[in-house]
Amino acid sequence: METVDQYQPKHLLRTLVIVCLTGLLMSCGVQDDVKILKLGHNLDQTTSVHKAMVFMGERLHELSGGTMRVDVYPSGQLGSERELIELLQVGSLAMTKVSASPMEGFVPEMRIFSIPYVFRDEEHLWRFLESDIGKGMLAKGEAKRLRGIGYYDAGSRSFYSQCGTGKPIRTPSDLSGLKVRVQESQTSVRMIQALGGSATPISWGELYTALQQGVVDAAENNPPSFYLSKHFEVCKLFTIDEHTSVPDVMLISSYVWSTLNEQQQVWLQQAMDESVDFQRELWAQDTEEALAAVQAADVEVVYPDKTLFQEQVKSMHESYRGEPIYDLMQRINDM
Repeated sequence: METVDQYQPKHLLRTLVIVCLTGLLMSCGVQDDVKILKLGHNLDQTTSVHKAMVFMGERLHELSGGTMRVDVYPSGQLGSERELIELLQVGSLAMTKVSASPMEGFVPEMRIFSIPYVFRDEEHLWRFLESDIGKGMLAKGEAKRLRGIGYYDAGSRSFYSQCGTGKPIRTPSDLSGLKVRVQESQTSVRMIQALGGSATPISWGELYTALQQGVVDAAENNPPSFYLSKHFEVCKLFTIDEHTSVPDVMLISSYVWSTLNEQQQVWLQQAMDESVDFQRELWAQDTEEALAAVQAADVEVVYPDKTLFQEQVKSMHESYRGEPIYDLMQRINDM
C-alpha cells in the first residue's frame, strides 16, 4: 500500500493546529495504568496491513500483561498521511505506516526499493529486509524523528492500463508517450522515464478520477491495491511485470519511543515482528483473491516477458555506478 508525497517542515504549524482542533491530546498516555499508543493510518479496515496492526495491538496487550495497548485509527480519521508523519515528528502521535518509496526523502538508501528489478523474487526481497542491512535502514530516519520498527509486505508493483481510450501496456515499447502515474519518488520518476513513459505524480486519492478522465493513461501498483481502489473499473489490462517490490514501513515517533522503558520497547518490537508474519500470510491470500476478482470483472491479466523490461532499465542501473546506492545494489544481488 502506499502513502503520499514527502513531508515538509512548512506544514508543521498547520499540523499542530489540526491537533488542537481534533482534540488529539497525546500520542500515548496512561489510562487505568495502561500505556496507550495511538496509531493512525489511511488504509481501509479490510486491508491486511490494518488487520496486522490490530493483531500487533492485541499481542502487545498480551505480552505486557495488559499494561500496554495500541489504539488503531484507520481511514484517515486523524489526518492525511502527510499530517500523520508530521504528528509523529512533533511527538503528538505514536505510530503510522508509510510506503518505502516516499521514505527516500528521509532515508536515501530507501531509493533501493524504487529501482526496478533489484530483487529477483519475493524470497530475495525478504532475505534483504531481514538482513542486518535491511533492518539497519529502519533506524536511519532517527535524524528526522522517525524510527522504523518493521516492514509489511506490499508485494510487487505492476502496470495497469487500457483506461478509457488509452492503449494497453504489454511490452516496454508500449510505454512510449504514455502518462503514467507514480508516487512522489524521484526514483520512480526515473524508472518510468527509462521505460520511455512520462511520469506523472498524483496523490492516491485523486488517481481514480485521473484515470477515468484521461489525466493519466496508466498507473502501477500491487494486485490488492488495484482491486481495493476499484481502479479495475476503469483500467481493463493488468500487466504483471513486477518491476519493483516496495514494502510498507511501520514508523514510531522517536520521541514516543524514548518514553518507553527497555522492557516496553522489547514487548512492542516483539508484537510488531509477530504481526509481520501474520500480515504476510494474509497478503498472499489477498493477492490471489484480488487477481481472481478483477478477472471476474473483465480485466485481462497478462504475464509479459519480464526480460524485455529488465533490459530496458539496465541504463538506469548503470547510472548509479559510483554512488553508494550502486554498492548496495551489488550487495543485494550477491545475497
